[in-house]
Amino acid sequence: MDKKRVSLVLGSGGARGYAHIGVIEELEKRGYEIVSVSGSSMGALIGGLYASGKLEEYKKWVLEFNVFDVLKLVDFAFKKSGMINGQKVFEKLEEFIKDINIEDLDIKFTAVASDINSREEVVINSGSLKDAIRASIAIPTLFTPQKIEKRLLFDGGLCNPLPISCVDKNSDLIIAVNLNDNSEIKEEYSDIFTKTDSLLALKISEFITNKSKKGKISYFEIISNSIETMQEVITKQQLKENSPDIMINISSKVCKFYEFHKANELIEYGRRVAKEYLEKEKN
Repeated sequence: MDKKRVSLVLGSGGARGYAHIGVIEELEKRGYEIVSVSGSSMGALIGGLYASGKLEEYKKWVLEFNVFDVLKLVDFAFKKSGMINGQKVFEKLEEFIKDINIEDLDIKFTAVASDINSREEVVINSGSLKDAIRASIAIPTLFTPQKIEKRLLFDGGLCNPLPISCVDKNSDLIIAVNLNDNSEIKEEYSDIFTKTDSLLALKISEFITNKSKKGKISYFEIISNSIETMQEVITKQQLKENSPDIMINISSKVCKFYEFHKANELIEYGRRVAKEYLEKEKN
């Protein structure tokens, strides 16, 4: 097979974004050359790390995560603009990203963020890589926003959860990875998720979701479920207008968006789903 040049689109979806790593690994294994990446939210994070050559280091770090490591990175801000500052996470991420500008990367990169004051999608393809990623993952009411050129920017998934519209079309294929597919997990992938959380991990998860509970659903669940619903609806609409050559759908049911201690399972799931879709394309 001739080496095909790929423009890769990585969607938003919280911890499910680890599946992007598996997809990228499968693409490289099969000889595809990724020449550009556009990403929203977690897709911007994984895409930015890949474009800067730091994805493997990041993968090694997250594979060591347990639920306690995730909690250690949560620095509550309790500000009007967001419950979590995110500074601890970004201090760690800066060890991988360093201070590099997007235009200096070897692979073209675009991050998408949202200006909720002007209600506009903001496409970032120049300037500080770490600032672009920080803006793209700032979930409203949870994370404080990132200020870029006098604009307060929030999560890209609010306006464009799967930024196919921002992709560089100077390639042989456009491949998009959608993290908001509402389908069930296929039986052939069920072995990936046989590992169960410890009782203590389950108790911590229960504490997080119940901390602000009023009635039968917690404040945290209302936010996450609302965002997930919104992203699914927007993605469906966007796909009517912009169709990639290959669409890789990741089930939204593989994990809750905050389960960042499940990197191993999600990376493997992404790899195997990508393999399935790419095999279909080959045939």
